[in-house]
Amino acid sequence: MLDLAGHLAFALIALSFLVRDVLWLRALSIAASFASISYSYFAPARPLWLVIGWNVVFIALNVVQIGLLLRERRGVTFSEVEKELYQSSFSRFTPVEFLRLIRIATWKEAEAGALLMRAGEEAAEVMLIFSGSVTVEKNGRKLADLRAGDFVGEIGFIKGTRAAASVAVREPTRYVAWEKTSLRSLLDRNPSMALVLNAELTEDMADKLARRTGLTGAFTPPVIPS
Repeated sequence: MLDLAGHLAFALIALSFLVRDVLWLRALSIAASFASISYSYFAPARPLWLVIGWNVVFIALNVVQIGLLLRERRGVTFSEVEKELYQSSFSRFTPVEFLRLIRIATWKEAEAGALLMRAGEEAAEVMLIFSGSVTVEKNGRKLADLRAGDFVGEIGFIKGTRAAASVAVREPTRYVAWEKTSLRSLLDRNPSMALVLNAELTEDMADKLARRTGLTGAFTPPVIPS
């Protein structure tokens, strides 16, 4: 029965590696420390005070950090439109991470006929369409339509290349724009956010590919503006 506490401690530590949310990670670390204390006190012939003492220190540190995290999260408030954006496109981020992301973003609007991106030029921004729609064009030929929830300029951001196609606004469109230099700086300071955003962009590209192949009925790589 005592071995169960030892197995539980290591199982909780292993589980913490699968948790991305820092709050849950620290909670699991505390639970693992309590299980380790139980095992170290009851299982050996004499309690392992060195192990117990360090686990008490780990618990105290995690409790303090949880308190700081909760205080930080209580200060996070979003407008209604930011809540909608968070729930629809950025739910993989924690509220605090999304707050950091939206703080460096700019909300913009474009009328029908405006160009968001021109083929052959390096786009200064990564964009996400919030409402409306745009058309991807190259040499006067329409390649694809992008809608609310689609990113624009993500390939160029990832690869550092110029736009392969132009993006023209079809109808009045509202979108969120991130200046590339500011976005890279934010992601460099927050590697976990970079991983999540990469997953978001990958999913976005896969969705565009699925829509493209669904229209043609055959595998035809989509041309996505970069």
